[in-house]
Amino acid sequence: MLGAVLFDLDGTLVDTERESALAIARVLARRGVAMTPAELDYNIGHSWLQIHAMLREGHGDAVPPMAELIAATAAEREAIFAESRVSPLPGGLSVPARLARRVPLAIVSGSSRREADAAIDGAGLPRSLFRLILTAEDYAPGKPDPRGYLLAAERLEVAPRACLVVEDSAPGVLAGRAAGMRVVAVRAGNFAGQDQSPADVIVDTLEQIDDALVTRLFG
Repeated sequence: MLGAVLFDLDGTLVDTERESALAIARVLARRGVAMTPAELDYNIGHSWLQIHAMLREGHGDAVPPMAELIAATAAEREAIFAESRVSPLPGGLSVPARLARRVPLAIVSGSSRREADAAIDGAGLPRSLFRLILTAEDYAPGKPDPRGYLLAAERLEVAPRACLVVEDSAPGVLAGRAAGMRVVAVRAGNFAGQDQSPADVIVDTLEQIDDALVTRLFG
């Protein structure tokens, strides 16, 4: 029986994946670092700890300390959001509102708290819908490690097997599966074409997460 729904944020509820990659690229470009396409893609679905380690491996001390990079990227992302308004993905507002009437909801994001706050507020997501919002500061390591999702289940006091994870990225899908949870992957925000095949179900948009799909997964 379904006990909770745990949402990823960027690329799942809100259309911000490309802005996140652009923000990091702009910050590093000012330090003379040009990110490769593979490095830009790695930004999607991974935690700040993993992203920073990857960038340091490729560019050494030209990449600032993690806390400095996070702060600079968050500020740059806010500037990008000001240039073009943050948009919820299809169903990003209506589906959480519908599911919140049935079970508790949480957001489990690999973004920093400042970045997540900007995305949530910019897209007009009502915070009251979510019992819990976890960000990169709350758990480590990041996805595909399951610890973020397991922590959410623990704090909501719901067994992992009763949780539904909703994701767009390959690391996020793998994290949900490793946590022993059912996983729905959503194509709408998967602009990098990451492999979603390990998910239990793949849908085009959040709007397809209806009672029939929940019954199919949980009985």
